[in-house]
Formats: sequence, C-alpha cells, structure tokens
Amino acid sequence: MKQVAVLICGAGPVGLVAGLRLALAGIETLVIDKENQVSQDFRASTFHPPTLDMLDELGLTQDLLSEGLISPTWQIRQHESHDKALFDLSVLKDDTRYPFRLQCEQRVLTRLADAKAQNTPNLQVRYGCELTHLVQDQSGVTASLSTANGPEQIHARYLIAADGARSVCRKLTGMTFTGETYPETTILATTTFKFEGVLPELSNVNYVWCKEGTFSLLRLPSIWRCSLYSDPDETVEQALEPAAIERKLQRIVPRSEPYNIVEIRPYRIHRRLIDNYRAGSVVFAGDSAHLTSPSGGMGMNGGIHDAVNLTDKLIAILRQGASEDLLDQYTRQRRPVAEEEILAQSHINRMRMQRRDAAWRAEEMGRLQALIASPEQHREHLLKSSMISGLARAAAVT
Repeated sequence: MKQVAVLICGAGPVGLVAGLRLALAGIETLVIDKENQVSQDFRASTFHPPTLDMLDELGLTQDLLSEGLISPTWQIRQHESHDKALFDLSVLKDDTRYPFRLQCEQRVLTRLADAKAQNTPNLQVRYGCELTHLVQDQSGVTASLSTANGPEQIHARYLIAADGARSVCRKLTGMTFTGETYPETTILATTTFKFEGVLPELSNVNYVWCKEGTFSLLRLPSIWRCSLYSDPDETVEQALEPAAIERKLQRIVPRSEPYNIVEIRPYRIHRRLIDNYRAGSVVFAGDSAHLTSPSGGMGMNGGIHDAVNLTDKLIAILRQGASEDLLDQYTRQRRPVAEEEILAQSHINRMRMQRRDAAWRAEEMGRLQALIASPEQHREHLLKSSMISGLARAAAVT
C-alpha cells in the first residue's frame, strides 16, 4: 500500500495551494481529483489583497496579475441615477502588498498551480482518481480510490478534505453541514459587450440596484460577468432562455443589436457551515467546510485562507513535532471567522442588494457614502470586506 504523509482530496484552488505549501516544506503529499484534468470551471473571479499576499509566497501572484485586471475600486451603484458608493482599496496600502482586488478567473489559478505542482518535489497530482471509502485508526487514514486502472488503497497520516460543496469526505466521516439554501437562483451571463464604454464611472466590480431589482457587473480581461435574476413572473427555466437573458441585458444598456452571450449558467446559493473542521485525521478546508453567497467574493478566498492556516499547522506537526492539538486550534481559528465574518458578511451583502424599497436604498446609499467620507470608517470597512481583519482575528485565537 502506498504511503504519503498527507493526502488531499480535491485539486481546486484550496487543494493545490495546500499541496504546494506542504511539498515546499518537504512533506510528501498526494493530491487527487475525480475529474480527468485540471479544473476549467469558471466559478470565482475575485482575488482579495491578503490572498494575493499568500499566493505570492508560492510564486503565483505575478502570473495571476499578468492574466487578470487590477481593480483599485469597487462600488455599490444605483443604475438609473448612477449614484454610487465608491470604495477605494488604496487606503490599505500599509496593510498589504496588493491594495486592490484582482479580477481573474479561478481557473487561471488552478492552471498555474497545477503547472507548478507538476514540477514540485514531494508532490504528486493525480486526476481521474476518486475517493470511495476511508477508514481511520491511530496511524492515520486508509483511503480507497477508484482509478482508471482499477481500485487502489493509500495510507496517509492526514487527509485534507478540499473536495468542495458536495464533499465525499464530509459524507464518509458523517459530518453535519447545517444551514440553508437561498430561494433565488442566480443566473450568470457573460458577454463581450464593453459596459465600461457606456455606463459612466464603472469600477471593475459593481453591485447594482435597479428599478426591476438588482444585478452585478464584474469585469474580466475579455468579458463582463453579469449576475441576473428571474423576474417575479418567471420560472428559472424561462429566465434561462436566451430571449429572457437578452431582455435583462437590454434593460442595463439598451442597444439596437443583440448582445454577444458567451455563457449562461444558473447556480443556487447556499449558506452552510460544518460543525467541526476536524474529524480525527481528516481536516476540512474551503467549500467542504463552508458555503457562502458569492456576494463580496469571499468563498474561494476564504478557502485559500483555510489552506494556509491548516498547512502551517501540519508543517509544525510533521516537521517540528508539534502537538496534534494544533488541528483543534485550526477549528477554533477558522470556524468563527467563517461563521461571523465570511458567511455573515456575504449574507449582509446579499440582503442589501435584494432590498427593493426605494426609500431604504436611498438611505443606505447615504449611509455608505458617509462611511466612505470618514477615512477611519472607510479603512475599517475595507479591512473587513477584504478579509484582512478576519485573518487578524483568527491569528489572535490560541
């Protein structure tokens, strides 16, 4: 039976970052993924400042910067009037090496991290390799795998569950995943239309109130991502029809010709949290541990922050002889941040954009503009929304 120090289930951003950090510390690591190749999933598109700091330590940030859009501001906006609350990330220049958001597809990170993993000693990434069963004892985890060449078994001292929202590791360990699924379905439509040339003073990240409801416009190097919602009299199936997408985009910017739509994809939004980030020698990170609304771009970033925190502890345990109690500290540090910072802030962001009362929107816009006008409040808000304060909070927990 093959032996490794750490087995990682899931070769997304969380699993690959964890694998690279462990391998660079001299720890033999195997990353497996049931898909047959590196993930091409669109998914997240925003990298927050502290995440760029972390990825810089792996030599990934500069390549990400070359393929993404540096976004020094983001805004909440009223569509009809163009009134806005503009948040300027340059105020974080003393808190991070990267005082901006980077708009870049998640799949760029997985491609870059996978390429680096292929040339990193102590690290192997195997695709088309699915975890089907696991057994724990005092020596660690014995994992049963399904591969193209038949069943295999592998023994690892620790297993990192980075296998996402439908985590097999979570099911096999019997961990509960409490929370809710939001009622609405978000419809992602990407288009090559250049909104920045028509709508005044757009940022690369825009959360927008409009007469009909809400939408968001997130810019990437060659496309805009538009998050849209069903009209009150529409089913999700009807809202996904090309004519319905066209109608919603025409509301944003009316034009005589149709929009060039690259992709249409629906997704449900969840708010869920695992009870404990540790089940013996199995430790959870990313979407296997917490699911949140994408509003604010905290999901992938929070997962990478999990991976860095967890691998710091595994390195201390495996290389320096530290106590396994550090894995319980991992839960104490990261779970409250997920619950009270990531999930709570994303929920607030979502609820803010879902409110349709015009008087409330005007009052909220005034409140946000006043906050921005106060240098101290502006910075504190950005420390929170950029996830810097959550990392500081976690680091203070012993």
